[in-house]
Amino acid sequence: MRSYRSFGTDENMEPKHMKQENGFKKRLSSIKERIINAAISSGRDPADIRLVTVSKKMPEEKIIKAIDAGADILGENFIQEARQKAEHLSSRNISWHFIGHLQSNKAKYAVKIFDLIHTVDSLKLALELNKRAENINKIQHILIQVNISGELSKSGAEPDKVMDLLKKISLLKNLSIQGLMTVPPFSSNPEKTRPFFASLRNLKDKINKEALPGIHIKELSMGMTGDFETAIEEGATLVRIGTAIFGKRD
Repeated sequence: MRSYRSFGTDENMEPKHMKQENGFKKRLSSIKERIINAAISSGRDPADIRLVTVSKKMPEEKIIKAIDAGADILGENFIQEARQKAEHLSSRNISWHFIGHLQSNKAKYAVKIFDLIHTVDSLKLALELNKRAENINKIQHILIQVNISGELSKSGAEPDKVMDLLKKISLLKNLSIQGLMTVPPFSSNPEKTRPFFASLRNLKDKINKEALPGIHIKELSMGMTGDFETAIEEGATLVRIGTAIFGKRD
């Protein structure tokens, strides 16, 4: 981190840019500490859980401050926005994750940018991603999005169709299934989201018990600002947090 000359101890005398950088550091440190505590309290290794800093709709200057504060995985929802950011931040050692709804016609861009795509929910999309990844000689890592709550407003494969979808996608040579992802119904009470997280973990265990060729589910992407500790208690390995780091979006 860049060094600055002392401006005294009065907080009001601290330069604005320094306040912002210190703010990002404090917020990131707080989130990471909560992740560690949630892991330890549930008997898990904190190293098994990674923080995806959700940077959608955030200006690049704020993202740079978050990176300088220690963010190393950025989650984006929109392809065009992500293309611009990835290009401008290409010198940074960042892992890019796609966490929004992905249309098949954007697959050619997605495979060029993202290390992990969290939201594959159909064979059609998987086939297009596989074709585009093959064109650039890449093995694209993906998660299968599961509509664990059955909400009509949410994307994701139906839980009872996930096994069949996995079997078909596992045959695609340029895709590597890493795990599952879900978005539970919104609730201000984390305990109300717990059953959905537990259901995704149970689905993961069921899939792994089947020992299907070429399929071993390692990752569970679940949990956001309001419920990530509950998600960790239920087995999350990737938590997607934006508001607690950047503040509310416009």
